Amino acid sequence: MSAESAAPAEIVIRQPDDWHVHLRDGAWLGDLAGHTARQFARAIVMPNLAPPVTTSAMAADYRQRIRAALPAGSTFEPLMTAYLTDHSDPADLAAGHGDGVLVAAKLYPAHATTNSAHGVSDAGLIDPVLETMARIGMPLLVHGEVTDSAIDIFDREAVFIERVMAPLLARHPGLKVVFEHITTREAALFVADAGPNVAATITPHHLQINRNAMFAGGIRPHAYCLPVAKREVHRLALRAAATGGSGKFFLGTDTAPHAVEAKEAACGCAGIFNAPHALECYAEVFDEEGALAHFEGFASLNGPAFYGLPVNPGRVRLVRGGERVAERVAAGGRAIVPYRAGEVLGWRFAGQLD
Repeated sequence: MSAESAAPAEIVIRQPDDWHVHLRDGAWLGDLAGHTARQFARAIVMPNLAPPVTTSAMAADYRQRIRAALPAGSTFEPLMTAYLTDHSDPADLAAGHGDGVLVAAKLYPAHATTNSAHGVSDAGLIDPVLETMARIGMPLLVHGEVTDSAIDIFDREAVFIERVMAPLLARHPGLKVVFEHITTREAALFVADAGPNVAATITPHHLQINRNAMFAGGIRPHAYCLPVAKREVHRLALRAAATGGSGKFFLGTDTAPHAVEAKEAACGCAGIFNAPHALECYAEVFDEEGALAHFEGFASLNGPAFYGLPVNPGRVRLVRGGERVAERVAAGGRAIVPYRAGEVLGWRFAGQLD
């Protein structure tokens, strides 16, 4: 293989979608949605607002707010989800899915992450909801961590597989499940070994950093997210899963912005804001692994296939030799520190192609 073919100067792929995004709400919604819409055609929008988006009517209202906040002429399509609680109504979710309002529903274990206090206290309580979802083909999106304080935070994903995920799938073998933002070797192996109804998203930051990033020279709050980054062995397992060509793994940034003062606090918020340069970071990973041939599948094809949606007709272009990431990004009058702030990336997003 020639040096030129081994190290292409540009990448052209079908326009990707982000299968896990936090757009927030209110004054900064437009700026945040604009960053995602710049690179992605569609995005699965998380429902953990305050108050959470628990019904199809609330999802429809939130979708309208997102669309209204986008720049004029934007074709970006928000794909809405409902936040499951112990008392979710199966009929409402089914109606919302049938009407095209709800694409999926999200299982947050209570108190697992940002704005999850209203989440599910026991997965067995929502079995009637899950039975309905399996029947109508509505995917379940799972934040896979137990919240038992006796379990080490670095073990909560692996324990979740044993205590919750495996029993849930045994009770509902036909349910489509996305194990979101996986962070461990155990999760990657579980998804790989599961049936075709189980898939996973992987974030750019979990592919690029391990838990040392939170403690490099001191406390680094902008590297803190939930689930937290794990040991290097897990990061390497995620990279192998993402770049190996399996259709079970696809792009989901879990971009989760918080204002600087909310991150740099005595009890700082969890979340990494990677939306401004997410695709470039993924490209770096596939380039480093010698797996650019699988990049389009992971970024643009596997997600639509799992969700039963068409592949986007447009294409996007990335060129080798990136730009320096800003130290701060403004959104709705707030300052956010983006992922990889101040660093020069290996790739640059060069826009959409006609």
